[in-house]
Amino acid sequence: MQLAEFDCPFDPSLIAERPVEPRDQARLLVAPQSGGPLTHKKVADLPDLLAEGDLLVVNDSKVMAARLTGRKRPGGGKVELLLVRPLGPDTWEALVKGRMKQGQVIDLDARSSVTVLAQGPTGSTVRFSSTQPAVDVLNRLGRMPLPPYIKREPVEQDRTWYQTIFAKPEGSIAAPTASLHFTEGLRAALRGRGIGLATVTLHVGPGTFRPVTADWIEDHVMYPERFEVPEATVEAISRAKAAGKRVVAVGTTVVRTLEAAAAEAGTVRPIIGDTALFITPGYRFRVVDALMTNFHLPRTTLVMLVAAFVGLERLREVYTEAVRERYRFYSYGDAMLIL
Repeated sequence: MQLAEFDCPFDPSLIAERPVEPRDQARLLVAPQSGGPLTHKKVADLPDLLAEGDLLVVNDSKVMAARLTGRKRPGGGKVELLLVRPLGPDTWEALVKGRMKQGQVIDLDARSSVTVLAQGPTGSTVRFSSTQPAVDVLNRLGRMPLPPYIKREPVEQDRTWYQTIFAKPEGSIAAPTASLHFTEGLRAALRGRGIGLATVTLHVGPGTFRPVTADWIEDHVMYPERFEVPEATVEAISRAKAAGKRVVAVGTTVVRTLEAAAAEAGTVRPIIGDTALFITPGYRFRVVDALMTNFHLPRTTLVMLVAAFVGLERLREVYTEAVRERYRFYSYGDAMLIL
């Protein structure tokens, strides 16, 4: 398929700069896969939209305060870094803006610096020199890696806003945004209606948001990302399927994780590994029955996944309705529920 087919209606004024408070008051556009009428709800209505025994699956990865600013030594030129993942105790894969020579030292503050060990087409390798472990340097100096379409600088509140209530293992450079809408009150309401909740982990890296530049999407290559499906989640999925209930993926990262862990027959196994699964129209879903997701940038792998799930024409219909009704878009925006 051609990349241009994945343009969706959009109005730049709809990009959300901050989340709705409380989170579960975000709007929810409900789209039946059968092609029935679209309806307008709130995320807080989720317990009434699902059935007893349905299973929600969320991504529990925690976002790192991975954006750092430093100065070249010598010269003092400003450098922006985004740490992607640790390769060793003090060595990290990073995205560094601009060309850097091997051995370039970047001072972060008086106590900490990084040295560029190598720079390649997909990223750089850097080594920390500090009186503290790299993780502590991030906690002290790092800023939340807000996406580039949010034009303001990160603020202290983003450390809470850009983190889900499920966040546990640290490792993502972007939030699994569909889960940002959940509150403790909503979690309790879901539990009270007999709706299950299980977790997987996918540490969001450059693979999720890397731009698609190929004219034909089949030529795009995904970068692998680390994921885990625990035994407890496998058992919860098995019980839901056996009872004829739905597995509802909260976010595209959950879809990719569950489908990467699925056998041909649809059974899911406990697994820790890397996935570069690229889901596009024509993909046969093995595990996921319903999807809750935010509104995504056009021409991205995220839009392609949602189009694979609901159909390209239906997706355009959903986006047209969202723009007409002034839904808020992207990471801090509203959501859709495809049932």
